[in-house]
Amino acid sequence: MPPTGPRRLSLQEIVDGHRRAAFVGREDELALFRANFEVPPEDPRHRFVFHVRGNAGVGKTSLVREWERAARESGALTAWVDDAAESIPEVLAAVAAQFAGQGHPLKALDRLLTTYRRQLHEAAAAPADGEPSPGALAASQAGLMVAGTIPVLGALAGGLDPATVARGAGGLRAVFGGRARQEEAGLLAEPVRVLTPVFVAELERVADTVPWVTLFLDTYERTAPVLDGWLTDLLTPHRYGNLPANLVLTLAGQRRLDPVRWSGHGRLAADVPLAPFTERESRRLLTDRGVLDETVVREVLRLSGGLPVLVSTLATNPGAFEDANATAVERFLAAESDPGRRAAALACALPRRLDEDLVAVAAPDAGPGLHDWLNELPFVAGRYTGRARYHDVVRAPMLRLERTASPRRWAEAHERLAGAFAARRDRAAEGVAPDRLWTEEPWREAALDALYHRLCAHPRSALPDALRAGIDACGQDPVAARHWARTLAEAGEDADSAVLRDWGRDLLTALTDHGPRVAAALGLLLTRAELTDTDRATALVTRAWDHFRAGAAEAALSDHGRAVAVDPRNARAFQGRAVVLRALGRYEEALADLDRAEEIAPDWAWAVRERGETYRRMGRLEEALAVLDRAHAMDPADAVPLGSRGLVRHRLGRHEEALDDFDRAIALRPEYHWALVRRAQVRSALGDPVGALADLDRAEELAPGRAGTAGERGEVYRAAGRHEEAVAEYGRALALDPAYAWALGSRALAYEQLGRTADALADLDRALEIDPQYAWAREQRDRLTG
Repeated sequence: MPPTGPRRLSLQEIVDGHRRAAFVGREDELALFRANFEVPPEDPRHRFVFHVRGNAGVGKTSLVREWERAARESGALTAWVDDAAESIPEVLAAVAAQFAGQGHPLKALDRLLTTYRRQLHEAAAAPADGEPSPGALAASQAGLMVAGTIPVLGALAGGLDPATVARGAGGLRAVFGGRARQEEAGLLAEPVRVLTPVFVAELERVADTVPWVTLFLDTYERTAPVLDGWLTDLLTPHRYGNLPANLVLTLAGQRRLDPVRWSGHGRLAADVPLAPFTERESRRLLTDRGVLDETVVREVLRLSGGLPVLVSTLATNPGAFEDANATAVERFLAAESDPGRRAAALACALPRRLDEDLVAVAAPDAGPGLHDWLNELPFVAGRYTGRARYHDVVRAPMLRLERTASPRRWAEAHERLAGAFAARRDRAAEGVAPDRLWTEEPWREAALDALYHRLCAHPRSALPDALRAGIDACGQDPVAARHWARTLAEAGEDADSAVLRDWGRDLLTALTDHGPRVAAALGLLLTRAELTDTDRATALVTRAWDHFRAGAAEAALSDHGRAVAVDPRNARAFQGRAVVLRALGRYEEALADLDRAEEIAPDWAWAVRERGETYRRMGRLEEALAVLDRAHAMDPADAVPLGSRGLVRHRLGRHEEALDDFDRAIALRPEYHWALVRRAQVRSALGDPVGALADLDRAEELAPGRAGTAGERGEVYRAAGRHEEAVAEYGRALALDPAYAWALGSRALAYEQLGRTADALADLDRALEIDPQYAWAREQRDRLTG
């Protein structure tokens, strides 16, 4: 029989219980928050936003954690996020993970975030499928249509379905990767615009299953530059969708909310300023700690200023105040009489996060039990999590004391810590492709901590390497770029280095003001940093890709050209410029650049791959096939040449071989959305609508709400003679994208088969309004009215 006694508490529950027992004061604030759950959302007294504000050390995080607990006691689904999340996608990922841990996964959001992270990786490497951004694609379409040189159609017109031809004439979708790639590029270029409606829809869904949904955003003084505009847009009616009425948002930061941004949301919010503890609250905390001697109590009240973290810290030793000349740091550590442990505690203020191994590195001469002792100190947060850290109010004077007392000891300690984190970084790199490192959190955290400690040890001499690392961070992941910039800013504060502070501040401003774009930060590096020619060329190529993904093709060409001028043997500059030129329809120039890239790096498979892709876009399919064969042989693990070759074989009517290529590409990369959609086209051509629809189901799981996927589903139904279902899917595609002219043209064919000629003509008229150059639609309209 199962045991009938009380359930045994976990270690975490015991520690949490101790922490709750230690929480005193703030009764009014707790009552205010709890009472809000008793007020229906329709009641004018209900508040949807709480803003807790106050100086560092005043107890904001402790209060918000109590509010989170109160919310759970009211049945709420909760998520708590602090400044570890440097971007909106990171915030959304943290919320989704915590909701999933409470049994409410946000599956559609998780899938889209997975797609976004994959795109960041692919974009950092190169446009994985060689597809242009929406702006560059539009430019290439316009140029080709005006010239009347839409590729591949002449050679293949006899072997293509009329709607496939329409895709070429109506926007080159069959040739250039289609609506799906435009939407995918939209996710990469504007992740907030694409992710937020899905997040809102998921919130609405889970809100129907719980009494309340509560989000807590701590350290808002740091994240406001990124989150403020997004949150106020989120609260604006119809901007991203309708938020559930049972959502309560809590912000906790040091400053007031921006009066301009939040002026229209004043009635939604409750402003909760936190003052230091009153004397009564401070005395109550001291009494709970067993501090009763009135002399000591008065000294704690004088020194702490009522800041809860200092009241709690200074209360740890009732006899700590005999020396009137003792420093604040000495009083923080007054509970420990062992000078070795006191020195070790000071040394352990140096790392930004603590675990047992790092404690041993920071204080190598300390005796056993130091890690456990540190986790019992009142100013250490996140105990026993592997991410413990000193409270900033306490850590700052400790760092100042260590830095000024012995600059040599300061530098040596930071060098040891840098070495420890470098070893962690190298271990985290095992088994990870070099071009994915910045997107892998364990590697990124260790690399940035190693960088932080090198900068603290030697601010000026370590700065050039730190700035070079920033070029890589900007090229790999905009989120990583913000973490990198904040690392410079924090090292500047902690090492008291004006040059690091200035770099960190300016880089953070550049990255914040330009959203996911990194061009401004790279511009700072190019104009202010002392870079080698190789570094300068790398930064220019990185900025060129950022321009290209944003549709600024001419700026991308300019930066690639400057990179070539600085470093004439930079193969990536030639390859990158070739991709931009190809997107603009300047194929011969693109091939010339690829010639140069291959001459410099004959074994580089990417350059060969891009040549094959260029031939495919030009309609030179047999040449494309031969080159893609070579690219695949050079790098069999790369799924992209297989996918591109599969599309070439499909266009040549070699459907079985095309299916084999797509099968192999998807086996290498199961989340290869582009290949799944195109394999669906091949399966449909082979008379396998069930397989085609299964591929499109999987594609929709990976990237929900994409008009191109719905349009392709309509194609499968139409090819199978299921015209009513085809019409429904085309309608869904058009609801997602009313300007989807190709879907209108294809739906017209389905309407015609159903005998609904008037509806077919209306769709063709609308398609021509959207795209007056849509020659195929005009031909179909003339045929139906002739």
